[in-house]
Parts: sequence; C-alpha cells; structure tokens
Amino acid sequence: MMFSIVTDTSANLDCQWLREHDVAAIPFHFYVKGEDRTCLDTQGFDGKSFYDAMRGGERVTTSQVTSQAYLDVMRPMLEAGQDILFVGMSSGISGSYGQAEFAARELREEFPDRKLLLVDTLSASLGEGLHVTRAVECRDQGWTVEDTYDLLMDMRWGMCQVFTVDDLKYLRNTGRLSNVAAIVGMVLNIKPLLKGNEEGKIVSFAKIRGRRRAIMGMAEQYDKLVREAGEQTIGIAHADCQEDVDYLISLLNANHPPKDILTVMYEPVTGSHVGPGTLALFFFGDRGFRGQNDSLLSSISQKVDEGSEKLRDLRASLKRENKN
Repeated sequence: MMFSIVTDTSANLDCQWLREHDVAAIPFHFYVKGEDRTCLDTQGFDGKSFYDAMRGGERVTTSQVTSQAYLDVMRPMLEAGQDILFVGMSSGISGSYGQAEFAARELREEFPDRKLLLVDTLSASLGEGLHVTRAVECRDQGWTVEDTYDLLMDMRWGMCQVFTVDDLKYLRNTGRLSNVAAIVGMVLNIKPLLKGNEEGKIVSFAKIRGRRRAIMGMAEQYDKLVREAGEQTIGIAHADCQEDVDYLISLLNANHPPKDILTVMYEPVTGSHVGPGTLALFFFGDRGFRGQNDSLLSSISQKVDEGSEKLRDLRASLKRENKN
C-alpha cells in the first residue's frame, strides 16, 4: 500500500519538488521585525538579501513548532485511510521532533488501525533532506512504510555532516553548539569544523586557521569518509557564500566525484541559527564518524596546516629562485 510522506521545512528541499513528489512539509516559523514568516516559498526566498540583513545586524528569531501543526497535517491523511512516514529534523538540536512525537501519540490512539512511523534523522538541512529523497524513491518503487522506515533508521548512522561557520555567535546564542567550551573562538581567523554527533547534536571536532583551509578540511573529510561516491547524490547548503561552494565542489570532484551534487541556500530558520557564510556538506559514509572522539579527528587541522606550510615554503623557494 502506498503511504504518505511528511517532513518539515528544515529539510531544505525545494517546495515545488515536494509538491511534485507528494511530500507534505510542516512549516517552521521565523520572525523579522516581529513579523511572522514561514519557509514554504523557497523560490521566492531572497537568500542574499536575507543574509546581508543579518550581516548588517538584523535580528532573526524563531519559535518551536507546536504539536498542533503536526496534527493539522497528519490527521486528514489518516482520516483518508493513509499510513504516514514522518522524516524529521534532529531531536538533538530542536524540540520540534518532540512535538511530532506528542502529536503521533494522540493520533495513534485516534487511528489504531493506521501506521504512523517517525524517523529522527539526527540531521538538519540536506542531511535531513537526503533521507526524504530516499524515502520518496522507496515509496515509488513499491516499498512498504515499515521497510522504508527501517532503511532510513539505519541510513542515519551513515549520514556525515561537516560544516564551518563564519561566526560562532549565532550557534552560541541559540544554544545549538554542544561543546562550545572546546573551541578557542573565532580569534586569529581560526575556523571550526563542526559535525552532527551520535545524538544529533552539533559539536566541534577541529580548529583550522583560515577559511580556505577549513574548506580543504571539509574536502579531506569527504575523501576519507565517503562510501560509493559515484553512486550517491551528496548535498551542499550555504548561507550566501557561492564562491566557497564552487571551491568545495572542485575539491570534491578531484578524487571521489559523486553521482550528483544538490546545492541549496540555507532556508531562513536553520540559516538564522548557523549564520551568514555557513558552508555545509552532507554525504553518506563511514558509520563511525558521528561517534568518533575529537582527539582522533582534530588531526585534520594539523594535516591541513602542515600541507599549507609546505605550500608556502615551496612558493618562497620559487620566488628566491626567480630572483637569482
């Protein structure tokens, strides 16, 4: 039996694509100058203007979606005799998944003969969105809701999320960064590499001097961790830093080019938490990455710095030779 798929706007998927593939999205809300807005019009979202305003000091706030929002979307589906698979944002960074669970308990009592399964992707943005696209593929291929649920629950352990931000204040101010004490800070142009851990929380695992080197570190992680790159679509989300996206893509294609790369501008709710200039990479790879401790992963920053030091020494040597 075909089933309905529900997600939320944190999945960062184009709203037209969602409509074409019959996926319902719970709208998350954000507020600018006190005005309540939602993320349901991705094509009309002017990301550059939005992030430029944030750079200029515009304050953007968000609110947790209520259980009623899930009830309003899911109840009509169940009344129509449909089973539901909900694919949601990480419970480690938002209470929204908890509201979905609360709604599901009520609906299961109301519709005991229907199946209502919830997937906590432990991810956000395209880390969540790539789970949604896989769910659509499974449904279109005739999979049952139970089998699709089992697959997604297993897939989430292989979702690698690696990203860097321009300014930690956005994550710090909204409580989205779990080990902020482990980060020296954004002084001396030090950029953190961040990831989603086994609880779906955001943690820092490396500190690299310079934006360019941080992007190199992201690509190095991809090269080490990706599995069957040529068979998968990977994702890149950014908060108005297209040049960095282009540079990252060139690095990714150098050694393990993926089947395809889905690139999106961060939608405004998640974008308001990570801040302008954020660059994020999502792919399926080493299932141990989420749980690896920081000491093992921090060697990345040392290797990138060592590589940059060698490159700098080589350039200096060439300049001396040219002078002679």
